Amino acid sequence: MKVFITGGTGFVGSTMTKRLVETGHEVSVLTRSGAGRRGVREGISLIEGDPQKRGSWQEKVADHDVIINLAGASIFTLWTSKARRTIMDSRVLTTRNLVDALSSCKKGTVLLSASAVGYYGSYEDDRILDESAPPGDDFLAKVGRKWEAEAGRAEAFGVRVALCRFGIVMGRRGGALARMAPAFRKFMGSPLGSGKQWFPWIHEEDLFRIMLFVSGQKEISGPVNCTAPFPVTNEELTRTLAKVLRRPVLLPAVPGFVLRTLLGEFGDVLLKGQRATPAKLIGAGFEFRFPTLEAALRDLLG
Repeated sequence: MKVFITGGTGFVGSTMTKRLVETGHEVSVLTRSGAGRRGVREGISLIEGDPQKRGSWQEKVADHDVIINLAGASIFTLWTSKARRTIMDSRVLTTRNLVDALSSCKKGTVLLSASAVGYYGSYEDDRILDESAPPGDDFLAKVGRKWEAEAGRAEAFGVRVALCRFGIVMGRRGGALARMAPAFRKFMGSPLGSGKQWFPWIHEEDLFRIMLFVSGQKEISGPVNCTAPFPVTNEELTRTLAKVLRRPVLLPAVPGFVLRTLLGEFGDVLLKGQRATPAKLIGAGFEFRFPTLEAALRDLLG
């Protein structure tokens, strides 16, 4: 299988690229710079180009069987006007240019376009959010709607489109776990706010397996919640991470007003969440290797 990836050098993308090559697939990674070609492993081709701009890189997209769109600036920052624009443009413009490149694709092409469970908005209650749930109206939900709308245009070219709404990806070399674990090891871990907000998560290996599964299941299209079947609350996350690292939770919960003061609207996102469930994957028979958070953390931190 020939796979084209945007965002292939990021936290999620680099792991996914590595696993694709290990499982025998041919991978092309779009990169803004050709630097570092000597360190590229066998089975990976680097295609130079800026995904937010039209260019010669677009001519090579249609040669692939599966397109994985992961590009997007990090949301883990203070949301200034400039940061908001960067977060939105890095997703919408990249997806727009990528979809335009698929106008001449071959029959059977699949687009797996990343989105996020932030599409549903953020809540403090226990409502269950499967793929049929409506979109929210906060900033991340607006990003998700525009992001997915651009990806959906590929259907006009005969492309099967899966809108992969990621939960928080738990991995070995970055992401949320890399931010949390050091604090817990130093006895500084604690819940955020009430601790009752839901935390939808996914182990990086299961995320990779989901992408392969969806690419091979012709009946799957549209939104797909890429989350583990058992989301946890922030309080449960704190307790489980402390248990796996064998550290007590000594500090009280971080007050919500402190997070809002330090991080603005992004702080509010940390105090709310989504009880997202992977109804479509479960219905299609996907089997999770790490369905529970404790099993996932023991694998990643053990």
